Amino acid sequence: METTKLIEILSYTIPSLITGGVAYYLFTAYFKDQQNTRRWLLQKENQKDALPLRLQAFERMALFLERINPTKLLIRITPLSQDKNDYENLVIAQIEQEFDHNLTQQIYMTDECWTIIVTAKNATIQMIRKANMSDRVDSADKLREVILSDLMEKATPSSAAMSYLKNELKAFL
Repeated sequence: METTKLIEILSYTIPSLITGGVAYYLFTAYFKDQQNTRRWLLQKENQKDALPLRLQAFERMALFLERINPTKLLIRITPLSQDKNDYENLVIAQIEQEFDHNLTQQIYMTDECWTIIVTAKNATIQMIRKANMSDRVDSADKLREVILSDLMEKATPSSAAMSYLKNELKAFL
């Protein structure tokens, strides 16, 4: 008699345990799915707000790279005197001022992209300093001429950085 009672209890208990286990599994799966959906919607909303800011950062950095491009920079900034060192300092100060003005844009860029932009800035400054040390340069006008003639032979650091910026933007969009 006792084994039949035990079998009867097990016949009621086992199905209820299985039903409880299945219900627990379904509820946890449902709640995880709901949590993931809410997280995805929140991320989508944040990305919608951040997209215009990131695009603006790309635009501003493209403008920065164009403004420090030596061919445009030397045309825009005319020498105040014939002293080549004064002109070198003026041009470098303009580059640094442009850079400082756009410094906050780095939070919207990848580290690699920002490094390439900084490298382009530093390479442009180095190019100007190197041209100023040349024996061919004796005045501010001659410095402009030497830098521009050197650029006829090779690409500017700004153009290489601009290419990278465009590729990163394409990958982002």
